[in-house]
Amino acid sequence: MLHGRAEEQAQIDRLVDGAREGRSGALVLRGPAGIGKSVLLDYAALRATGMRVVRGVGIESEAALPFAALHLLLRTGLDRIHALPDAQARALGAALGLRDAPPESRFLVGLATLSLLSELAGDGGLLCLVDDVQWCDEASVDALVFAARRLGAEGVAMIFAARPDLLVTGLPERRLAGLDDAAAAALLPADLPPQVRERLVQESAGNPLALIELPAALTPEQRAGRLSQVGAMPVAERIQEAFLAQMAALPEAARTALLVAAAEGSGELATLVAAGAPLDGLEAAERSRLIGITGTAVGFRHPLIRAAAYQSASVSRRLAVHRALADALSSSTSPDAADRRIWHLAAAALGPDEVVARQLEEAAGRARTRGGHAAVAAAYQRAAELTVDPVRRSARLAAAALAASDAGLTDRAAALAASATPDVDDPAMIVALTQVRAHREVELGTPLAAGRIILDAAPRVAARDPEQATWLLVEAVRCAWFAGDAPLAGQAATALHELPATGSPLVCQAVGLARLLAGDLAGGLPLTGGALGPSELAGLGVPGLTFAAGAALATGRAALCAELTGRVVADCRRSGMIGWLAFALQDQGFAQGLQGRYGEARATLDAGLRLATDLGHEHRVIHLTCCLAWVLAHQEDVAGCRARAEDGVRRADDRGLVLAATLGRWALGRLELGQGNADAALEQLERIPPTGFGALAAADLVEAAVRSGRPERAGDPLERYLTWARHVRQPASDAVALRCRALVEQDEAHFVAAVRAHDGDDQPYEQARTRLAYGEWLRRARRRADARTQLRAALEVFDRLGAQSWARRARTELRATGDVPAAPRRAGDPLSVLTAQEREVVRLAAAGASNRDIAAQLFLSPRTVGYHLYKAFPKLGITSRAQLATLVAVAAVERRRPPAGTGGVRADVPGERYGV
Repeated sequence: MLHGRAEEQAQIDRLVDGAREGRSGALVLRGPAGIGKSVLLDYAALRATGMRVVRGVGIESEAALPFAALHLLLRTGLDRIHALPDAQARALGAALGLRDAPPESRFLVGLATLSLLSELAGDGGLLCLVDDVQWCDEASVDALVFAARRLGAEGVAMIFAARPDLLVTGLPERRLAGLDDAAAAALLPADLPPQVRERLVQESAGNPLALIELPAALTPEQRAGRLSQVGAMPVAERIQEAFLAQMAALPEAARTALLVAAAEGSGELATLVAAGAPLDGLEAAERSRLIGITGTAVGFRHPLIRAAAYQSASVSRRLAVHRALADALSSSTSPDAADRRIWHLAAAALGPDEVVARQLEEAAGRARTRGGHAAVAAAYQRAAELTVDPVRRSARLAAAALAASDAGLTDRAAALAASATPDVDDPAMIVALTQVRAHREVELGTPLAAGRIILDAAPRVAARDPEQATWLLVEAVRCAWFAGDAPLAGQAATALHELPATGSPLVCQAVGLARLLAGDLAGGLPLTGGALGPSELAGLGVPGLTFAAGAALATGRAALCAELTGRVVADCRRSGMIGWLAFALQDQGFAQGLQGRYGEARATLDAGLRLATDLGHEHRVIHLTCCLAWVLAHQEDVAGCRARAEDGVRRADDRGLVLAATLGRWALGRLELGQGNADAALEQLERIPPTGFGALAAADLVEAAVRSGRPERAGDPLERYLTWARHVRQPASDAVALRCRALVEQDEAHFVAAVRAHDGDDQPYEQARTRLAYGEWLRRARRRADARTQLRAALEVFDRLGAQSWARRARTELRATGDVPAAPRRAGDPLSVLTAQEREVVRLAAAGASNRDIAAQLFLSPRTVGYHLYKAFPKLGITSRAQLATLVAVAAVERRRPPAGTGGVRADVPGERYGV
């Protein structure tokens, strides 16, 4: 019977019952040692009648062995690994040492874990319990948390138990406090005097394990009520003291057996005996309930017993035991015996030892083939600690830093990189370490610091490897672009000019971005150095393509950006480059928004935001939040847009993320314009920096100034936009530039030219804005019939795009002409009724992808994909997958279809008939 845990039991009941009914969920139980986490896991296992239960536990001595905890958890279900998609089966098999090949990515291992759990759930549900997560290896925690965050309709319940200081984000938590006095008293022996019971309740702070163990450690005098000998100390120390008292009463053979078991960690009986643990000592420890022996496995009843057994031994005894364990493992046939052996040798080393350091490097190599980047970092770091030669030591620290960065441990990676840099002389290593340090700054939200780190390192590289230096300096420009820092971009661009020509197609683009950031648009060179050809694109790789896509966005090339990011997204999903995937989804979603594909844009940005949150990349989260707000500004979700934009802008301003703040303020300005609040729009848009990406928002600032009755404040932004449009040379930007001139100069010729310039571009929203502005001008000129033509065309596009606030403005204007516009209709996109996740699933299903293929691309389980399709079909009014392709094709046609009755400029531009 559990005392004082009714609320926790009820929460577990709901979780388990939900899994039994096909609803998945996860829970993290947090609390200090002895608070009752393991007991609650046992309760959950008892409640899971009719369900499959898998259990795992973190073992402190195996924290450096990649995927050790995951293997322990899944070992009874590995016979189902063949049911996974091939890429996932390969990745998981490699991670768990079942095949001699590297997993494709740690996130693919996480996806495979999700799929296997879904497979094991079957029709009856699955309960997955993981204890002592704080001692699980990093690779296992990554995989399990990745899976837990994506649970949907699999019928899987996952419960993790961890100490309070373990950081696990994105999962529901329950923090366990001490029991109340009544529940605490119920755990104490009934024969204790009242004053002893009261003192123990007070001393234990309601910790259940303390309440159970402390009475047994009392002396006869203390038990009788003479409590002066009870000293105040932390609960964990009190419990450990109680365990030490029990150990002190055991024979020497039992204490030796406990020390060997504590140092060994995995509990293999044969290894313990081979290392000198006496069998009679193990039996005595078991009789004392300090350990349990099940078959050939030995386990401590509580982690504090293990800690007490190890820490109470002298240093010489610990070192001797580690050496004995290393000897015992030298003849073991276990797949991870070699790694466990070298870690025992490292634990036994008293000082520098090059032989052991080299063996740790070999262990790091084996960990790398299994995708255990955190284990690689640990092995290289320990090898460095055992190294005397400073250059070799720095090289090992550098390797540790790179592995830690790959594992997503940005703080640890940066610390290792800083300690390694002074002694490293190899240009490739300098570049890699610089990127590690810069990556940490960028994703923490300080790209300006990242750019300065790169500029400081570039001269050391340039002297020996200009091509590597080129990549560094292009990255510096990207950092400056995010930070909105023209001087930093200018320094990087100058340094690029001083390098020997490398033939990189990104150099012209980087220099163009630096010019745009500085507001230097003199001369005729296009800002991106011209379009990239197929041969140039082929050699760029994911980082280069991502940079090229960002440059395309900055110069109004939405279609090119969508094309490039589409390639990057496919490559990243195929290769598991999840950090770059979040980056690519950010730009892809914004490009889709520029093209008026708001439903797709929301789905894309939502997916990117989930990934960035999982990765803990604060910069990416802020940027994606502002991009999402910008898309929502065109739709009816006014509250959602405003909340995201204000939150994103606040966080971006705090970190100097000028580009993200620009997008957030642009979102607020465009939202206010759509709502007809020109003064509020002007206030937001005038706070956007005039250079960099702010050039794109200048057109909205022009309109806000004119509509608020302050045309004099439109002059500077008009000139900025006209200059930018001349240099980017795009039909859509040329058309918007003409619209801005028409608004400021009130000249119909510019309106007519703007409508004509829009013909054939890929931004229907801007076309509709131009027709709306022209229609309003015609109505004020009392040319109502001509105004209706433009306003109807604008209304049709706004309706089709789902830009409802702008559609309302067009309807209001139409009514003012005496027309009776049609009632608002649903956006022409037939997928607009779906959630973002449903939309992505439907899009891939319409292209012929199976549920397993869709799951692999969207990082879901096949069961959850099936659930999304089950929910989407009734919304779409269909009953089979075969009908999806038609719907998606209709959506594409609707986006491209010109407004009704617009067969050319002469048919719908009244200025043609007036000789303009």
